[in-house]
Formats: sequence, structure tokens, C-alpha cells
Amino acid sequence: MPVLKATDLGKRYGDIVALDGLNLAVEAGQVVCLLGANGAGKTTTLNLFLGFLQPTAGEARVAGRIVHDDPAGARAVLGYLPEVVQLYPLLSGIETLRYFNDLSGQPVLLPADATAALQRVGLPQAAHASRVGTYSKGMRQKLGLAVALAKGAQALLLDEPLSGLDPKAANELVALVRSLAADGTAVLVVTHDIFRAQQMADRIGIMRLGQLSELLDAATIDARGLEDLYIHHLRDVA
Repeated sequence: MPVLKATDLGKRYGDIVALDGLNLAVEAGQVVCLLGANGAGKTTTLNLFLGFLQPTAGEARVAGRIVHDDPAGARAVLGYLPEVVQLYPLLSGIETLRYFNDLSGQPVLLPADATAALQRVGLPQAAHASRVGTYSKGMRQKLGLAVALAKGAQALLLDEPLSGLDPKAANELVALVRSLAADGTAVLVVTHDIFRAQQMADRIGIMRLGQLSELLDAATIDARGLEDLYIHHLRDVA
């Protein structure tokens, strides 16, 4: 059973179609990247999986749960990393992890488990006790992923996780996402970064005007070919 599954999923705002009949599945251990112009329906897809929006057609499921019937249950097994990770700058990495763990209703996070989660995402030991306000964007992204790991998330939803990262930080994040998938996590990524999507994903979807225009195996295409295909699909989009 896929961890993330959209079946004929749609969202309309009056006459405006934000998402139209999406069918998509993300299995455990798999990374799926969605590419598309602004307004293509990518972030709408994430928000429907998170239960932030109610679908007007079809359904989204997370680990078998229908999201609009049980949004809290779906979010309990999801980790979400927005483009801009909002964290408390005066808390340390360890304190942040414990805070969000308590907020999610999980059992008390033992110090050793907190340290292990931060180490797992590659956050330097010296940063564990440092205030988050001193972190780079790449470090904040890693801390956000550590929060998801600490809660035992079965799936990760990443919204433009590579935006604003320097090449080294972007490479590290791609490697981390692949490593988390290798451990069995299902990952759905929204990105504009064609090159990194080809590196990161098992499958790549191209969205256009609220529809999934194409879904392909990342191993069958290189970055240049993907760019050409992307431009072909979006040639008539304003």
C-alpha cells in the first residue's frame, strides 16, 4: 500500500481549477519530485495531503487514512518542511527538537534520542546546543527534518527545500533525502530545481495548469533532457 496516495484529487475555487484529477502514489522508500510553474498545483497537492485544504473531488490518503476524514491522524505520520522553516531563534537545536516533540504529543524525547536524530540529519555536534537564530538556512532545513524523524514520520512533504541553498548545502540535502528514503521513508518534493530533482528523485512529475502532465522514471532521463521536456510541457503557460 502506498504511503501517500491521491485518487482523482481535485481542488476548485469557484471557476478556478487549482488541481484537476490528480492520481499519484508514493511508496515507502521512494522519492517523487513534482516540477511545474507557479500555479501548476504543486503546493495545493501538499496542502491537500496535509489537510490544510478540503478537496472538491477525489481523496488524499496518508498511510491508508483518508485525510479529509482524519486530518490529525494523517498529520501524525507526516513530516512537513516548508520553503521557509519557522523556528524559535532563541531555542537551541536540542530544545527545538524537544519542544516540537512535546507539541506533537509524542512520548518524552530522551536526550540520547534527540542527539541521534540531529546526528542522523548531519547537524554538526557544535550546533546541537547553539541557538537556532545562528543557523544557516541549510542547518534549519536539517533541523526541520530531524523534527520529522523524532516523531517517527512515515512520509515527508518538502516544499521547495532547495530554495536559497548554496551548492554544498543543496548537495548535502539531496544526499540526506536519498538516505532517508533508503531507510524506508516516502518523500514527496515540490521544487523548481530541475537538476537536483533529477539527482534526488526516483520518479519526476511535471504539472501544468493543475494537472499531472507526465510522470517518468528519473533514471531514464538526464538533466538536460528533463529541462527540454519541462519546457515542452510549459510552452503555452503564461
